[in-house]
Amino acid sequence: MPLDEPSWWYGGAEDVRARALVPIGHLYGWIAERRYRRRTPYRSRLPVICVGNFTAGGTGKTPLSIFIARHLIARGERPAFLTRGYGGSTAGPDWVEPAAGAAARFGDEPMLLADVAPTIVARDRRAGIIAIERSQRAVTVVVMDDGLQNPSVAKDLSIALVDGRRGIGNGEVIPAGPLRAPLDFQLGLVDAIIVRDPPDGGGDRSVLAVLRQGFPGPVLTANVTAADEAQRLRGQKVVAFAGIANPRRFYRLLESLGAEVAGTVSFADHHRFTHADAERLRDAARRAGASLVTTEKDFARLKGEPALAELAAETRVLPIAIAVEERELQRLGSLIDAALQGVSRRRQPPPR
Repeated sequence: MPLDEPSWWYGGAEDVRARALVPIGHLYGWIAERRYRRRTPYRSRLPVICVGNFTAGGTGKTPLSIFIARHLIARGERPAFLTRGYGGSTAGPDWVEPAAGAAARFGDEPMLLADVAPTIVARDRRAGIIAIERSQRAVTVVVMDDGLQNPSVAKDLSIALVDGRRGIGNGEVIPAGPLRAPLDFQLGLVDAIIVRDPPDGGGDRSVLAVLRQGFPGPVLTANVTAADEAQRLRGQKVVAFAGIANPRRFYRLLESLGAEVAGTVSFADHHRFTHADAERLRDAARRAGASLVTTEKDFARLKGEPALAELAAETRVLPIAIAVEERELQRLGSLIDAALQGVSRRRQPPPR
């Protein structure tokens, strides 16, 4: 659900706007839960691993999906991604292919996924799963990027990713808060939770501690790391721009890497850049005597667009990845193994 999130969703004190919208949030949550419970999901012959989140906006699902796919590839599996393709024009099911205008057709996140494994875009996720099953590609497992609250496909492993600093905001459902549905209901949908970038010394009130106390399943941790070449940004003067759900997180990451952030320009999530945007950004960099830097997602929307060629040529990209400590990785691997083995047992004929 792409939207510009209100800052008061994550405010410390109770906000009058949130209180006024709570009844609508309750209705929205009731509809979401009722929709889920009334639908009979399609059960694929392939194992389905879903990476989702409890809240609207970005938490880093795509980097985590990529991390899981690479883990699967390393153990000999052949994953395919299933994604809705937010920001793209196609309803699908369509396999992502690199070409001019591909980001506008498929969306930015599918372009990143397709660099790792075959990726299909489908707004109807049931149709997407069936298209994967019927394809000639030797797929052994499906990784769903988002879709936790979608009732159309049965999942064999569902993982929710939570931002360790923002948590679940004020705990209310859209539009009163960031939750996509009541938290208790959503907790019942997942097998595990991963808290990314939990702050040090959060204490008993941190989202990590609260989830570990209230959720019966595994609550793991992970961190976002920048690629090795990101060290070249240290001491560099930059103008940063981003059209993602939480651009401030990107700007803070640049500062933590030692870049001198001379200016920032934020756009709506999945924003389609125009020639006017390009000129504005290039002019801002010239005036600041700085270089331009953006996210991989944003750069995916620049590539292959003739009107944006000069902007793309002058823009540096900050690649990021999810890092999981060995102990946590072993626990995550055990969850993945159980999901794959469960599907394998399901395929076996019943004993005579």
